[in-house]
Amino acid sequence: MKIIDIYARIKKDLNYLEKELLKSVYSEHPQLRETSSHLLKAGGKRLRPVFVLLAGQFGNYDLDKLKYIAIPMELIHMASLVHDDVIDDADTRRGQLTVKSKWDNRIAMYTGDYIFAKALGVATQLSNPVIHQIMSKAIVELCIGEMEQIRYFFHTGQTLRNYLLRIKRKTALLIAISCQLGAIAAGAPERVSDKLYRYGYNVGMAFQVRDDLLDITGTEKELGKPPGSDVKQGNITLPILYALQEDKLREPLLQELERIRAAEGQTDVSRFLDIVRGSEGIRKADQLASRYIGRAIEALASLPDIQAKNDLIRVARFVGDRSY
Repeated sequence: MKIIDIYARIKKDLNYLEKELLKSVYSEHPQLRETSSHLLKAGGKRLRPVFVLLAGQFGNYDLDKLKYIAIPMELIHMASLVHDDVIDDADTRRGQLTVKSKWDNRIAMYTGDYIFAKALGVATQLSNPVIHQIMSKAIVELCIGEMEQIRYFFHTGQTLRNYLLRIKRKTALLIAISCQLGAIAAGAPERVSDKLYRYGYNVGMAFQVRDDLLDITGTEKELGKPPGSDVKQGNITLPILYALQEDKLREPLLQELERIRAAEGQTDVSRFLDIVRGSEGIRKADQLASRYIGRAIEALASLPDIQAKNDLIRVARFVGDRSY
């Protein structure tokens, strides 16, 4: 079974959520209405809502409750992307102009702030304070992760631990709580929501490692943006960290990184990408992503054997194998 079959099975609920997403960011202010819906209309995998819906099937599945988790999860993700595009000076995302490119940095920052606020507003429709606490803490951690990434721009002495903690905050945590909160909102037992959190954490770690790999090995058509975007803005990702450990490649890579830094990213990075592509960093990063997927699937082992469990396993394998 392919992942498209999973989407097909929950298509009706996803279509409903898509409409609710647009409603949730509606504003009487015409420009804010246009900017806040811009990235939503560009589409996306909607993985976080999918995780919420699948996790909700381990309890009393009720879309009228789960939407108050699924929508905020996607909005928080979208808000972070709008802000990311300002930091990265990115002109395109998903093949479309970014908010900062179509308007400007100031409009983009306030648009991201607005979407964050709307996300929390939607979540308050559920009266469980535990949900609000988990969600707000995740936003704090997300902000710390983003700040840590900026702090480590072009920092070639950072450790593997620095990188892993950063991607946990930036990416894995939001996926983890999408699974956890979907189960909590559906009234699933705590042991189930804990297992689903562990599953989501490991899938999220693999997702970001794979994303970092694709930025080096992918094409502009596959990515919706030019490859090498990470290194242009100084982000030293896992394949690069591994490549820097190779004696024969370290000096050429350091020279390239200094050249890119001096040009403030406004330079060709094809030689840098070629060096990393020819290193062991690609293989090692791929192996780590696979280990995270293995741990994610293992976390589901003791959960009830329902269709949602099989679907989560397939989603994990898709994340581990994805090429776009």
